[in-house]
Amino acid sequence: MLMKLPETYYRNPDTLFLAKDLLGKVLYTCSDGNISAGIIVETEAYGGISDQASHAYGGRRTGRTETMYRNGGVAYVYLCYGIHYLFNVVTSVEDDPQAVLIRAIEPLSGQELMQLRRNMTVSKTAISSGPGSAAKALGIDRSLNGKELTGDEIWIEDHGISYASDQVISGPRIGVAYAREDALLQWRFYVRGNRYVSKPRS
Repeated sequence: MLMKLPETYYRNPDTLFLAKDLLGKVLYTCSDGNISAGIIVETEAYGGISDQASHAYGGRRTGRTETMYRNGGVAYVYLCYGIHYLFNVVTSVEDDPQAVLIRAIEPLSGQELMQLRRNMTVSKTAISSGPGSAAKALGIDRSLNGKELTGDEIWIEDHGISYASDQVISGPRIGVAYAREDALLQWRFYVRGNRYVSKPRS
């Protein structure tokens, strides 16, 4: 049975667990009545005020990061390098600013929409490989920042897709060299062999 994930799911303070558990869940967006969806195949966990890679490191609170301080179960969307919107799932509870970045999806429905948004066919893995591409394929932008993930604009469902432990690979997060020792944390998770998983820059 398909089920939209409830608020209680996101309020789990164990963000590493959620980052792994979200693999296989299906991320949906609905814009002007048009639905698109993809299976989550790559994530990264961000551990809040103690994580040097997090926007909220050291308790930083800005107009951008304030969304992270809300109760888990809302979308945190920000612009990266002034080019790409990135979508994060806010986790844990109020004032504990943890999040999971969705790095890649496998297109599931609304492929025609994705092709228009990305100006490429779904046969190309680049259509939704990497966090900026995944967000663009699903039509995610700043208008969805702060939206409840139990609503009708952006949500995640459990379709019963699961992976054996040896199919889930962990490694260091991508693009966080500035985080010093925290850059080495094995907080990126992805599905072994899935062709939509992003590739670290060489």
